[in-house]
Amino acid sequence: MATITRLEELEIWKLSRIYAREINELLKSDIFLHEQGLKQQMKNASGSIMDNIAEGFGRGSKNEFVNHLTIAKGSAEETRSQLYRCLDNRLIHQEKHFDLSGQVEVLVKKIAALIHYLNHAPIKGQKFKDRI
Repeated sequence: MATITRLEELEIWKLSRIYAREINELLKSDIFLHEQGLKQQMKNASGSIMDNIAEGFGRGSKNEFVNHLTIAKGSAEETRSQLYRCLDNRLIHQEKHFDLSGQVEVLVKKIAALIHYLNHAPIKGQKFKDRI
């Protein structure tokens, strides 16, 4: 795996940014006017995915990155559950649910794959690279 030096190089961060943008666009619909609690939860959880990836990456430690990736993965699963709530309450159509659920499923798998890679990699991270 090539060394990534900038957050913007991380595929999972790019995908999470797209996903958060699409969730925010969905929530602009008038159908969510009376669903402020759910709307805010979805905005927070979708934003938390990209923010935790960024924070973990910025920490410079493999273990801290893995920890933040697990939080990001949890937030992604939270949004998947919220999409089901939207579907069950007829706030979104089946097609939109399928599309967004597919996006978050790919994101969850890619985050899990990176966690697996990091857990088995001998690297320590920038923070500890010069320590014995």
